[in-house]
Amino acid sequence: MTFARVALLAAAFVAATVFSPFPSAGSERVALSVAIDGAIGPASTRQFEEALDVAASRGAAVLILQLDTPGGLVTSMREMIADILDSPVPVIGYVAPAGGHAASAGTYILYATHVAAMAPGTNLGAATPVEMGGLPSLPGGDKDKDAKDATGPPPADAMMAKVTNDAVALIRSLAELRGRNGDWGEKAVREAASLSANAALQEHVIDFVAHDTTELLQLADGRTVDIAGRKVVLATKGLPVETLEPGWFIRLLAVITDPNTAVILMLVGVYGIIFEFTSPGAVAPGVIGTICLVLGLYALNLLPINYTGLALMLLGITFLIIEAFNPTVVLGLSGVAAFLFGAAMLLRVEGPGFAMSWVVIGPAAALTLGLALLTGTYLWAARRSPPRVGGEAMRGLPAEILDWQGGEGHVLAQGERWRAKADGPVAPGDSVEVTDVSDLVLTVRRRDAGRNGARQ
Repeated sequence: MTFARVALLAAAFVAATVFSPFPSAGSERVALSVAIDGAIGPASTRQFEEALDVAASRGAAVLILQLDTPGGLVTSMREMIADILDSPVPVIGYVAPAGGHAASAGTYILYATHVAAMAPGTNLGAATPVEMGGLPSLPGGDKDKDAKDATGPPPADAMMAKVTNDAVALIRSLAELRGRNGDWGEKAVREAASLSANAALQEHVIDFVAHDTTELLQLADGRTVDIAGRKVVLATKGLPVETLEPGWFIRLLAVITDPNTAVILMLVGVYGIIFEFTSPGAVAPGVIGTICLVLGLYALNLLPINYTGLALMLLGITFLIIEAFNPTVVLGLSGVAAFLFGAAMLLRVEGPGFAMSWVVIGPAAALTLGLALLTGTYLWAARRSPPRVGGEAMRGLPAEILDWQGGEGHVLAQGERWRAKADGPVAPGDSVEVTDVSDLVLTVRRRDAGRNGARQ
């Protein structure tokens, strides 16, 4: 082996060690852990996908998916379920810590994992699809009970029935795949049923209850799971656990994919660009506005939005901008109405943690209208005020006669020497005021008639 080849291999090893985003895999196998804390959304999906990639590249024995979620978006939930079913690494679903829960979308994800466990003091369930509204039934005594059949309350319309049946089919298929209680899964969908950790164990919804990850790995040891059609026996007892923390991009994604944050970013972006156009050279508003607008539109693209609602919001902003430059009551009120209707229609599906807040939208609409009215007031005042440039700005200005002969002479106005003429008699040294400007010749008249008359 030549010296050049040795040097090349050494440089490659150093580069791989220094620049690799993840620790290199050692001879000892580990159990990796990733925590999903909060609503299931695009950020959660991205975080889980990266964790699976790291687990596969490092040859991890298992990936522990720690859940504490109120639910989230159906699209993100289905992506995570698909990733679990295709994963070459066994995934252990673990509802933790104590006091945590895996509600709604979290229940489906827990059903999909190869091994399901819960910590004491946790619960799961309430998996009614968000499209149905997920609202509890109103108290009505026996009358309400009579209105229900064995499968729970009837759907309000055909679309709700389709969504419900689709959700039931999904959770039943996952239960059959993992050998879990499909009947209770259907009950969680149709009746929003929930279970504590011990009750879930008795109902065969989970495999065991574990106080911590050490006990979790001990109880999972020796279990046979199906990994992409092949049977794998888990050897997890005593494995070291390494937690994968989300990177800066995932943290940013978790913030901007809140629909309220995305709308605010879009508003800041639009008004930043408008300010840059009205005040060229400011630079900062244009740069910040462009960044905010791109981030807002990127976040909305990741969410299940109704494009009609987005179009209405943009139309409302356009009306308010026109209102600012051409004040009319109709455009202002129409802009606010379009903005509010668009905000109400923006999200096609509202899941836990992904709902438009009127505490944000209302003040945003009011602030937008206020800025439009304030700008319109200033523009209207500017229209009514006298011009400040050109010959018109010279009218009424004071001047002093420098020299005069007949009806013409020169005056000093604003520190400059001007040709001037006057209808009345004036003399050098008189104080006059400009009454008109024509072809760079000022027309003046005396300001102090008494003093000027005495001098004559």
